[in-house]
Amino acid sequence: MTQTQAAAEPFAARAKRRAERMFGQWGVFFRGFLKHPTMVGSIIPSSRFTIDKMLAPVDWDACKLFVEYGPGVGTFCRPVLDRLRRDGSLIVIDTNELYIAYLQRETRDSRFSAVLGSAADVEAIVRAHGHEHADYVLSGLPFSTLPDGVGPAIAEATWRVLRPGGAFLVYQFTARARDFMAKHFHRIDAGYEFWNVLPCKLFWGWKD
Repeated sequence: MTQTQAAAEPFAARAKRRAERMFGQWGVFFRGFLKHPTMVGSIIPSSRFTIDKMLAPVDWDACKLFVEYGPGVGTFCRPVLDRLRRDGSLIVIDTNELYIAYLQRETRDSRFSAVLGSAADVEAIVRAHGHEHADYVLSGLPFSTLPDGVGPAIAEATWRVLRPGGAFLVYQFTARARDFMAKHFHRIDAGYEFWNVLPCKLFWGWKD
């Protein structure tokens, strides 16, 4: 950027770029939370303990497509890509353009796609990327604060998009998500992770 361009740039835009440089992903994460607070589960990214426990049941050798709802600044993205097979794919979906732009810029992996959209449209998104089904879907979306009807729509669409034997992986501060999951997933394993801010409930809904 030239000096002339910098001078013409609005103050808010310059301040935003300075904040991103200063605070990195934490700054982007917090700005995204301020913009869409009801769509972000926490202002603190998940701990490594939550990540490891949440992903532990995944059969990575059989996983061709992993989908994540509400990736934020990618707390789960690198751990998923590190475990994912070389010919696998990771699609993340978020309604927050700040997070999607950040992930597209920062995540350099041919297996990775970041989509600006709704998790309720997961079937169309998966098909648009050349897949029929997902093997696993991960969600940290705050089901207790989503607009009316959105939570049930996401749970139903997720059940439809998963292959038999696949699973819906959910981490939450409340058990509200389980209520939506139980209408479609008859086998739901549950766990708890204390070493997280805040401690969270973990659910794995299996499509038998």
